[in-house]
Amino acid sequence: MRGLIGLAFGAVLLAVPLAAAIPDLPTMLSYPFIDGLTAARDSDRIAWTGNTKGIRTVWTASGPGFAPRAVRVATDDDGQELTGLTLAPDGKRLVWVRGGDHDANWEENGRQPNAAGATDQPKLTLWTALAAGGPAVAIGEGDAPALANDGRLAFVKNGELWVGTAAKDGSHRVYDEGKVRDLVWSPDGSRLASVSGRGDHSFVGVYSVAVKTVTWIAPSTGIDGDLVWSPDGTRVAFTRQWNNGGAAEPLRIDVPRPWAIVVADMASGGGRVVWSSPKTLVGSYPDVPGGASLGWAAGNTLVFRAEFDGWPHLYALPATGGEPRLLTPGKFMVEDVRLGHDGTSVFYTANANANANASANASDVADDDRRHVFSVPVDRGPAFGIETPSETRYGGLQFRPTPLTDGFVAFVSVTATQPAAVAVSSAVGSGFTKLIDHGADAYPAAALVVPQRVTFAAADGTLVHGQLFTTGGAAKKPAVIFVHGGPPRQMLLGWSYMEYYSNAYAVNQALAARGFVVLSVNYRLGIGYGRAFQHPDKGGPAGASEYQDVVAGAKYLESLPGVDPARLGIWGGSYGGYLTGLALARNSDIFKAGVDLHGVHDWSRLLAEEIAPAKRYEQGEWTDALHTAFTSSPAADVATWRSPVLLIQGDDDRNVRFNQTIDLARRLDAAGVAYEELVLPNEIHGFLRHTSWLKADAATIDFLTRKLMP
Repeated sequence: MRGLIGLAFGAVLLAVPLAAAIPDLPTMLSYPFIDGLTAARDSDRIAWTGNTKGIRTVWTASGPGFAPRAVRVATDDDGQELTGLTLAPDGKRLVWVRGGDHDANWEENGRQPNAAGATDQPKLTLWTALAAGGPAVAIGEGDAPALANDGRLAFVKNGELWVGTAAKDGSHRVYDEGKVRDLVWSPDGSRLASVSGRGDHSFVGVYSVAVKTVTWIAPSTGIDGDLVWSPDGTRVAFTRQWNNGGAAEPLRIDVPRPWAIVVADMASGGGRVVWSSPKTLVGSYPDVPGGASLGWAAGNTLVFRAEFDGWPHLYALPATGGEPRLLTPGKFMVEDVRLGHDGTSVFYTANANANANASANASDVADDDRRHVFSVPVDRGPAFGIETPSETRYGGLQFRPTPLTDGFVAFVSVTATQPAAVAVSSAVGSGFTKLIDHGADAYPAAALVVPQRVTFAAADGTLVHGQLFTTGGAAKKPAVIFVHGGPPRQMLLGWSYMEYYSNAYAVNQALAARGFVVLSVNYRLGIGYGRAFQHPDKGGPAGASEYQDVVAGAKYLESLPGVDPARLGIWGGSYGGYLTGLALARNSDIFKAGVDLHGVHDWSRLLAEEIAPAKRYEQGEWTDALHTAFTSSPAADVATWRSPVLLIQGDDDRNVRFNQTIDLARRLDAAGVAYEELVLPNEIHGFLRHTSWLKADAATIDFLTRKLMP
């Protein structure tokens, strides 16, 4: 029982009854998004990328006035990412990457995405420009650029290392048996460290510019990464994890994953383990975005992130070895770690109270669904929050701390209603300057609601967090649950630091403005509430224990006097698409309609296609795991699926294979379940074109309105 979503989305938008004060969807999606904020090592210049309605721009600014200047502006919604933005140490030159899919789980044999349907095959290309002015110039194909202080450029091309200058045809290949990543120049620019991935192990190699040779640093059977140079360039530190070389291993997640930190002397090339983690679950390599975030600070001190107390926190360790010292105690998450310019302090974001500057050790429960910028001295504590203006300090969020010279720090600032702007502040708490709003001041912020922080208990007693979007009123309204993807994500009380979820935030706001009550559920498996919450028993393909959090969210909505329980829907993308399918399959009695964007619908198929070819497991355990994975999937309960669903996916999805949606559609056909489709040719998982998001979001709002509004 298939329906087709047409392409006349202007008509779809007009079909939704809107009050005069409610902006149309294109206006709601006109928010600016800022990413890639970076700073020069030896100057006060910063740079970042902006994306407004699909027009991607490279920006730069420098002190003391920090007047922004557009370096390179796309001419249309071309679907080509701008990533890898890097500044030369002196701040005089920028290099960035155009094209590609840098969130993909797998490669497509070097074939780059072509979301706009160009007749000439897109390439992954490097671009450069002088920061002070002049044209942007394409260098050639490449990715992951790293600029040295003498202007030398290193980059990756087809998994191989290339070294040269920021000029066309000025580079040469450095042959390697593995796939090269993580390029880091020594402080003096004479050597380049990188990681050579060899499948079941990896090495740290150091390339000498003068003699054009690679020295392998303390090679072992481990998986090396997170490499950093000492400030004087005489040593390299990196993390080491271990694989089993392809032997059968357990599928269970409750197995410790120990790791170590290695320090190597460049004069000898020899290294030694200066610290090893405890062989416990909380001692495992941190399974959070950014991993260990290893850095080499002043005073011969290493800083890293670990979860020894059940929370991702910063620790200091003598580079000669010893016991780690906790820098950021408290029940909150440390994220997005950056060393200060002189190495004496560390900047980071955390979901902790930013207002109690003298005592940031204790989390404020009102801020556990936000992010604020903090700094902590490496040699002591406590941490302190970075001052921001009163209107953002108490209701706002700050992301991407980027230390500058002269004691300043840049960051991205948002509120619940105001989208992203770049800001700079004194690291000691004064001198705030707003750099550029990218259209944020013109955005219809007054039409947005301020989401409320809510909590509710799941069936097993687990406390679950959510953000409630509602315009209030006495009449009973339809309601919608939003479930995020990942799943190591956290939805916040404001605009997100991820582009995918900035779009979701705008859609939730648009639904609220159109008369829905929206609850965004931060289900278990997500970040922000501790390691135990992120690693529950029997989650995902092992039993879908997180689904009870979604049901608990529905029960919470049903308890609200302003919600009509008979008109409750659900929507989400990726892992949220999986949970949307699970909700409709298991509980069509609760969820009357849903929108499923690129979700996983049969875990057993995904395990067989993605995991089994790469690893070996004991036969009995593998058979049991496949059975459990299937019964944890929407496909297993299609027989009880009654509610209509809209399926949305791009057919060049490189995170969730398109066959997951094809398979579900055929199962729904056989079961006689009503569904509609929106297939976006050439699009990837996180849509590259603003036009694609507009189509998907308009279809989402239209579908939920038709099914749940009277």
